[in-house]
Amino acid sequence: MGSDREKTMCCPLCLSAAITSYYDDSKRSYLQCECCDLVFVPRAYWLSSGDEKAEYDLHENNADDQGYRQFLSRLSVPLSERLDLSLVGDCKGLDFGCGPGPTLSLMLEEKGAAMVLYDPFYFNDKTVLDGTYDFICATEVVEHLSDPKKEFAQLFLMLKSGGWLGLMTKMVKNQQAFSRWHYINDQTHICFYSRVTFEFIAAQVGASVTFVANDVILLQKN
Repeated sequence: MGSDREKTMCCPLCLSAAITSYYDDSKRSYLQCECCDLVFVPRAYWLSSGDEKAEYDLHENNADDQGYRQFLSRLSVPLSERLDLSLVGDCKGLDFGCGPGPTLSLMLEEKGAAMVLYDPFYFNDKTVLDGTYDFICATEVVEHLSDPKKEFAQLFLMLKSGGWLGLMTKMVKNQQAFSRWHYINDQTHICFYSRVTFEFIAAQVGASVTFVANDVILLQKN
């Protein structure tokens, strides 16, 4: 059931000490919280900030890539359907963790939203985190969070009442699938969520949750 050290760790999402070993591969160990169902990587296996950025620098996503736009449309379409975009620029959104080549923000601007960018490595203007938004989107971001309890609380603090948080992240199914999952091969991925985890988050922050697809999640602040 894991080492004594692992048993003394706390879940980074709910701070519960009720954690168990979930899976081990040749590079890392993975633990699971019995309270919120989060699967996470202990800090000892995290990359340094420099190595993490070096991995992100390898990403070649850009706004002219139609395949990438099609991928992002799986979030942009259901999210935009829930927003009031009748007045151009009146609906304000934050692309949180937008990366070096912001694309989802451009797609939503094309639909009439006013977008703000934030990324700790590429658009690190922390003043935008003091703003309030009608919606926030985070694509392939939450699996990188080192302090998900704090960061989810911050995201919902920035959302207006009735606002939407749109996420894209692949979800944990079971241990057998996890052992064959390409998603865990990315060393920058340190948190892995299930439907149970997102339902827990929704209850904690006062939100409703809608699972649009296996990797598209919408949470609406009450």
